[in-house]
Amino acid sequence: MNYDIVIIGGGMAGASLALALKDLPLSIALVEAVPFESAAQPAFDARAIALAAGSQRILRTMGVWEAMAARGVTAIEHIHVSERGGFGSTHLEAVEESVVALGYVVEGRVIGATLTAALAQCANVELLCPAELTTVQVEEGGVAVQMLHEGTPRSLRARLLVAADGGRSTVREQIGARTWELGYGQTAVIATVTTDRPHGNTAYERFTDTGPLALLPCDPPRDGDPNLRGRRWSLVWTARDGQVDELLALSDAEFLQHLQQRFGYRAGRFVRTSERHAYPLVLRFVREAASARVAFIGNAAHAIHPVAGQGFNLGLRDVAALAQVIAGVVARGEDIGSQAALKDYAAWRRPDYLRTAAFTDGLIRTYSNTLPPLKLVRNLGLLALDTLPPMKHLLARQSMGLNGHLPRLACGLPLRQGIRK
Repeated sequence: MNYDIVIIGGGMAGASLALALKDLPLSIALVEAVPFESAAQPAFDARAIALAAGSQRILRTMGVWEAMAARGVTAIEHIHVSERGGFGSTHLEAVEESVVALGYVVEGRVIGATLTAALAQCANVELLCPAELTTVQVEEGGVAVQMLHEGTPRSLRARLLVAADGGRSTVREQIGARTWELGYGQTAVIATVTTDRPHGNTAYERFTDTGPLALLPCDPPRDGDPNLRGRRWSLVWTARDGQVDELLALSDAEFLQHLQQRFGYRAGRFVRTSERHAYPLVLRFVREAASARVAFIGNAAHAIHPVAGQGFNLGLRDVAALAQVIAGVVARGEDIGSQAALKDYAAWRRPDYLRTAAFTDGLIRTYSNTLPPLKLVRNLGLLALDTLPPMKHLLARQSMGLNGHLPRLACGLPLRQGIRK
């Protein structure tokens, strides 16, 4: 079967790309291993995703934000940044940036339900699920893909293959794409917690000696427990690798007690927690975001530390940039899998990767040093930042995903054929 584009991976990045391309005269196959409605589907589970303001623009311009918001999202109107045991803090405010919200928190299953419903309306997208990729062969005029679709061998051909198959990308391994990787010796412990007082749409980023601890306001979806609305948070607790087993083994009461000691009482008293999950942290990038006939997006292209919640937002900008490059190539009547087109995409994405990696990795390195003089300097810096509007504005723009050369979708503008970038 021949297609213009085969997307391997139907999670958030892959599904978003298919939707972004829905109005172009292209045939698209979206290949996903796990059925979307399955409890084993990792991309669309109950974990909370932080969506930057720029990502909200992309989803709105794609025509899916209203449906997503109707299912339940939580606005972030205030961000409080501090260091445990320190005196300094910085506050970011949506009103100061002239935006409704600095970002939003959305459960993965809400994103999944919204994208799945929208995909069902796309006439040019064929969903192949469950389907497992077996081999990829890059040829001069296209890509040959071998897969098992519902247990039956199937062959596909395409002019362009997009790898959106996550951190353990099979496509990346099949074509031998080189990566750069750095471990942190840290693991993120994820849970949903409830406090005894309202969150007030405030997000907290608190740096500790074992890594950052983030609390994001995360109300339950519309079909969830209404009694938790306004008091529910998504917790990302960064711990050293050697501490994780102990944290996971604690009873709920013990876990909440430890959390209270680490975080303090700014958000109130922690009274309830969900099941906990652990995710090892790493900094990883493919050396080239595209090669012959193959482009990488989302976690297949990069993995960064969850500090400041930039991961999925970086992937969504991949989607918007690649969609715009493809739209321009289609308008000029050129080959969408050509080296020139993919070189444009890779060159466009590189500065954003470097800037975001420097931002997140720099925060971790800066706050990992426990020397008292450096801690004093950090806290003085937080105080100074809070009194310097231009610097706060730059920090807010980076957090909102609004720095650098933005794709049209991130500017609230629809794709327009004839535009290279």
